[in-house]
Amino acid sequence: MARFSIPKLGFLLLCCLAAVTDATYMKYKDPKLPLGVRIKDLMSRMTLAEKIGQMTQIERSVATPDVMKKYFIGSVLSGGGSVPAAKATPETWIKMVNSIQKGALSTHLGIPMLYGIDAVHGHNNVYKSTIFPHNVGLGVTRDPQLIKKIGDATALEVRATGIPYVFAPCIAVCRDPRWGRCYESYSEDHKIVQLMTEIIPGLQGDLPANAKKGVPFVAGKKKVAACAKHYLGDGGTTKGINENNTVISLNGLLSIHMPAYINSIRKGVATVMVSYSSWNGKKMHANRDLVTGFLKNKLKFRGFVISDWQGLDRITSPPHANYSYSVEAGVSAGIDMIMVPYNFTEFIDDLTYQVKHNIIPMSRIDDAVKRILRVKFVMGLFENPMADYSLVNQLGSQEHRELAREAVRKTLVLLKNGESADEALLPLPKKTTKILIAGSHADNLGCQCGGWTITWQGLGGNDLTSGTTILQAIKKTVDPTTQVVYSENPDADFVKSNEFSYAIVVVGEPPYAETFGDSLNLTISEPGPSTIYNVCGAVKCVVVVISGRPVVMQPYLSSIDALVAAWLPGTEGQGVADVLFGDYGFTGKLARTWFKTVDQLPMNVGDPHYDPLFPFGFGLTTKPTKQN
Repeated sequence: MARFSIPKLGFLLLCCLAAVTDATYMKYKDPKLPLGVRIKDLMSRMTLAEKIGQMTQIERSVATPDVMKKYFIGSVLSGGGSVPAAKATPETWIKMVNSIQKGALSTHLGIPMLYGIDAVHGHNNVYKSTIFPHNVGLGVTRDPQLIKKIGDATALEVRATGIPYVFAPCIAVCRDPRWGRCYESYSEDHKIVQLMTEIIPGLQGDLPANAKKGVPFVAGKKKVAACAKHYLGDGGTTKGINENNTVISLNGLLSIHMPAYINSIRKGVATVMVSYSSWNGKKMHANRDLVTGFLKNKLKFRGFVISDWQGLDRITSPPHANYSYSVEAGVSAGIDMIMVPYNFTEFIDDLTYQVKHNIIPMSRIDDAVKRILRVKFVMGLFENPMADYSLVNQLGSQEHRELAREAVRKTLVLLKNGESADEALLPLPKKTTKILIAGSHADNLGCQCGGWTITWQGLGGNDLTSGTTILQAIKKTVDPTTQVVYSENPDADFVKSNEFSYAIVVVGEPPYAETFGDSLNLTISEPGPSTIYNVCGAVKCVVVVISGRPVVMQPYLSSIDALVAAWLPGTEGQGVADVLFGDYGFTGKLARTWFKTVDQLPMNVGDPHYDPLFPFGFGLTTKPTKQN
């Protein structure tokens, strides 16, 4: 029988309960308390090592649970194409994120880590996700509600893999298409970029009516923290050279490159990423006036500022030449979280030394940590640190693919349609004897998606993920009696000897990202030009251009009957066929100037010597047709 009398047992239970309650009730863990109280309570318990850990973001490949625990790491990321396994399922992603998170939670304060990833046109690193058109196409739509829906769908697909933070949107204003990141920019016109910041409430949720200006907002487990990037002037560099120098007056910087940041902050954006580029010779990662003075103090931004990948290293030339200087310059400028991403012990040691020797004041560290914790508390990460499997079916869902297909239709710009309105070639008839589909990009899903797809640079071919190529889409759209002949690069004799009713030629740029996309000539890939001449010289033809920016087209224009800019449409190629064959009309208007020759660049709408091939805002329209 029991050895304890009831009163003694009750007393012991009370003591145990008191001890447990005493050990576990910490103000910062109580979601009922005000945000400020929770942040203050948690910070009062943190050591310098724990604070610097919060400021450190490392790559998943080095983020073992032991590292998370030992160094109190605050954040982890997937670099472009960094995945737990090739063609990994959402479940595999979730297991990886949770295993890293368990390491973070095993510290005595149990501060959850924040996992971030580039989701710049859908959840683009993940196999079988919906790949939406890149921003260069979305700007054409001038449709903020569509962009918001894309943000909402992207948030669900990212959460489907257990990830709560995305490095998007890119709100660069690309002023020179020679820049390899121009496709990440919605437009050369800041007003269109401002409209497109509506993706932020799509990703994060709608700001509550009583929200304080500048305070970050994320609406729970189906939403993600967003990141406006790259602050500031990334799209204005000389000759479009990536990570280079933007030479412009303060007035020009504030009137062209700043406005979309003001909109983003008003919409509660959680984070802002600093640009590799310089402004008038000063590296943005070391620019205290713009990061602390303007963004934090003037615009009252209360989220956190994050560096770009090895952004501190690149303060010096060559990179990493004087890392302790870089740490001092970057952290003093006001950067809160450092995307290290590999040599984290060096960063932690250097920053620790600088704080202990009063080179960087403790107040700067506290500002950084307060901002990082604010975002983590606001998004509910303390209450729900572990991902579950409830959203896995959202990845690549039919509903999201239909949305992407709609987006593709609205991004297409009809630049030429016959020599006159009476000779219009588009929309094409679905029912005819025989048609030719040609060109390097007609049956190439990877080229259709562009860079930042599955891998950082993107991939050619059809083995990267699931989707519909333009050729597949055409075959699904035409009448079953119409014979579709596909020849990637036919010679002129082949075209002439077959009696084709018409031809569709799909050509363009190869996939690329960042500096690899910088180009001084802006030509389409070989054998694109010869395919255009061989086909269009012999039969009525529509040329569809798959590119991340306007490219040289003037030499071919006279031999082309109809010309369509399709940008980088993503996985849902059916959207292209929907409009070519008249199920929907063309509605898109250029959000970028289409130049005649590269010698004219930079040339943007409003410039004094504006003489484009197709001006900003240009786009022919067609009406949907009723076809059997």
